[in-house]
Amino acid sequence: QVQLVESGGGLVQAGGSLRLSCAASGSFYSINAMGWYRQAPGMQRELVASITIGGDTYHTNSVKGRFTISRDNAKNTVFLQMNSLKPEDTAVYYCHAEVSQNYYDPGTHYWGKGTLVTVSS
Repeated sequence: QVQLVESGGGLVQAGGSLRLSCAASGSFYSINAMGWYRQAPGMQRELVASITIGGDTYHTNSVKGRFTISRDNAKNTVFLQMNSLKPEDTAVYYCHAEVSQNYYDPGTHYWGKGTLVTVSS
C-alpha cells in the first residue's frame, strides 16, 4: 500500500505564492509519475501538472509560467511551486502518483486526501 501526504496549502492574497509538497510512503518498486490535480467547487477535477520519473513535465495552459512542478526521487516527494496566484486558482489540490510494484507492473494510481488552496482577491 502507498500513502500520499500533502502539505503546504492555505490562504494567500492574489499575486502571492505557495509551495505544495507531497511525500509518498509505503512499499513499491518505482513511482513512475507524480502530479497535482485540483478541484474547485462545482467543477470537475483537472490535471494541473505532472512529472515523470525521468523529469519530463507537463503544465496545463492556465498555469504555465506561474506554477512549476518538481520532484525529489530520493525522497519520493513532488512539489508544486505556485506563483502569481489568482482567485481562480482556488481549489482543493490533490497529489497523484502512478506506482509500480515490480518491473512488469504498469502501475496503480494513488491519491492524497487533498489540501485546500484559497486565493483572495
